[in-house]
Amino acid sequence: MQFKLNYLFLAVALLLSVNISAQKTKRQKLEARRVQLQKDQIYINALLSNTKRKEKNLLVELKDLDGKINAREELILIITKESNELGNEIYLNQLEINKNKRNLEALKKDYGDMIFKSYKSKSQNSRIMFLLSSDNFFQAYKRFQYMKQYTSFRKRQGEEIIEKTKELEILTDSLEVKKKQKQVLLEEKKKEQFVIEKEKKEQENLLTQIKKKENKYKRQIKQFQREESRIDAQIEKLIRDAIVASNKASGSTKTTTSSSSATFALTPEAKELASKFELNKGKLDWPVEKGYVSMYYGNQPHPIVKTATIKSNGVRITTSSGSKARAVFNGTVLAVQVMSGNKKMVYIQHGNYISIYKNLATVFVNKGDKVTTKQEIGTIFTDKVTGKTILGFVLSKNTTTENPASWIYRM
Repeated sequence: MQFKLNYLFLAVALLLSVNISAQKTKRQKLEARRVQLQKDQIYINALLSNTKRKEKNLLVELKDLDGKINAREELILIITKESNELGNEIYLNQLEINKNKRNLEALKKDYGDMIFKSYKSKSQNSRIMFLLSSDNFFQAYKRFQYMKQYTSFRKRQGEEIIEKTKELEILTDSLEVKKKQKQVLLEEKKKEQFVIEKEKKEQENLLTQIKKKENKYKRQIKQFQREESRIDAQIEKLIRDAIVASNKASGSTKTTTSSSSATFALTPEAKELASKFELNKGKLDWPVEKGYVSMYYGNQPHPIVKTATIKSNGVRITTSSGSKARAVFNGTVLAVQVMSGNKKMVYIQHGNYISIYKNLATVFVNKGDKVTTKQEIGTIFTDKVTGKTILGFVLSKNTTTENPASWIYRM
């Protein structure tokens, strides 16, 4: 029965230890994410504050504010999760402290009983008489060994009490630290909630102003969408023509008349590159050193004018003035295309995958150049009216676009 109790006690202690370790790991991840979000928020705020506009554009202003609110809401969510995890750690820590207190009390009681019994037979004469009263030498030797073990056991118990006392002190100190950390998090959350309330009021005021000119902004959105569709068609045509030329040069009959089914006939080298590219799905480097996604991939309601729908075949990344576009993976420059306003677009081929970098003011590469991961390929254009520096990034497998967020690390 005693063995079963000891086994159960050990299992509970082990489970508590595993839970505390798991909770700590999860909180550490949340803490790292919170710190990163705080850095991102500082960067976004600085980026938007430094944006100088020659004319007031309520739509742009509201979109910027919307981005700040979304970033702050994510930060508040992470703070809440981290605070909850810290609360779980505090609870498990308290359980561990309670367990250690019980163990310490039991040890002290056993040690006290042993000292009392030892005291009753402590005299040197009693020990000598205990040895001399042995029936033979072997029994005297066994009694001597027992006395040594008893003394050693008493010493170990004393040391264990000291050790458990120290453990208890460390756990208690740790509990106090965690409580202070949670208090700091709650205060930080309160501060963020106060700021976000102010931003939401500002957002409501801007929305009221925009509502009065909704038709005007809808026309602007449609014009922007037409321009994007025109560029998307150019991208698809260039890739389709590249597939035809490439397959013709290799003597392949793989190309069909349908743009959706046009595919590159890959050489063994190109197949290997495409395979490596696929293995890095979700781990590809960002096409800029620093920035945030201001428009995501796919069909979506406009972030401001909710009655308008926008279609995006890629993502738009807002960054700081003078920033450079970087290759997300090793590859070969398939084309450099000049767009309206003398803006450039670079296509990099990675087997049957194409990464496309739009809205470049200058480019540093030429068609046929080999590029490596993170290599700078051009300077991103800065709009003189809005003051914004935005990179358009598209990822395509043959002629079919892919969601960059599924490929780029933490996009």
